[in-house]
Amino acid sequence: MELNEFVSQFAEQFEETESSEFRASTVYKDLDEWSSLQAMLIITMIRKKFGKTLKGPEVNGCNTIEDLYNYILKK
Repeated sequence: MELNEFVSQFAEQFEETESSEFRASTVYKDLDEWSSLQAMLIITMIRKKFGKTLKGPEVNGCNTIEDLYNYILKK
C-alpha cells in the first residue's frame, strides 16, 4: 500500500473530520475527533490491510500519519 492510499484509508475511519484535513503530515492526535475509539479503529484497519497488530501505545507514539505508515512498514 502506498502512502497516499494509507492516508485515504486512515481518513475513512473518521466520520466528522473532512477528508481534506488528512495529509501525510497531519498530526492525527491534534484532530478534534481523535479518541481512544479512533485509535482502535485505526488499529483494526491496520490489522486488516497490513496483517500487522499494533497496540495503543504504538499508535500514540507516532505523530503524523506518515510516521505511523513508516512504523508499520518497519514492523
